Amino acid sequence: MKHITKKFKDTLLKTKLRMVRMHYEAKAGHLGSNLSCIDILMILHHFQITENDYFVLSKGHSAGALYSTLWSLGSISDSILKSFSKDGTTLPGHPSGASIPGLLFSTGSLGHGPSLSSGLALSKKIKNESGYIYCLCSDGEMQEGSCWESIIFSVHNQLHNMVLLIDQNGLQGFGSTEEVVSYSDLSSRLKSFNTHVQTVNGHNLKEILLSLNNLRKDRLNIVVFNTVKGKFLHNEGKVESHYLPLTKNQYKFACSNINKNILE
Repeated sequence: MKHITKKFKDTLLKTKLRMVRMHYEAKAGHLGSNLSCIDILMILHHFQITENDYFVLSKGHSAGALYSTLWSLGSISDSILKSFSKDGTTLPGHPSGASIPGLLFSTGSLGHGPSLSSGLALSKKIKNESGYIYCLCSDGEMQEGSCWESIIFSVHNQLHNMVLLIDQNGLQGFGSTEEVVSYSDLSSRLKSFNTHVQTVNGHNLKEILLSLNNLRKDRLNIVVFNTVKGKFLHNEGKVESHYLPLTKNQYKFACSNINKNILE
């Protein structure tokens, strides 16, 4: 298994700072959702995904984290990144279009990613092709019936080449998942489908990498990442980080907080 290096940590720091600046300059919201999953996306793309794999960003409102990750890999230029969420951009607030490297589907309306991913996984299985389908969802998104239908379909068809990644930050557009639908952890529900479920700290780089290297070949794989929406922001862990753009002072606070915590 590959190891987390200082070089990667430096890249992660630069990527987080670039993502925050990108959102600040665009006056765009959804930064909280991006900060809850950026560690996951960076580990996944830098250490795990191969040319035989596919990635589906079901939680399309975290497009900024995907674009920043692709930027860190050199797949998106800095000049293109500067156009994020602006008029005429090829990098909209929800991923869409042929100009985004590796993008298979436009996402934004939640609940479609798992079904699309299960279709890709079934295709690979029928054609006896190697590789995994990685699909990143939000925990609020798991309130969509289509997500559970895809799990039933995937288990029935033994799609062991599909990996469902769930960003469990406990918050959604109108409050906490506990307040909205009376759950704070999806793990027990997911295990009841006879899937291989791992629950890890979604901000611990070693735990993320270990979970992705601990996939079973005889079950549908699901990794639930416990995360913090808006991590490092002034409104960390609050629903406000889901929508609101940053002021100048809030932007400076976020950059300072990211530098301080990553360098410790």
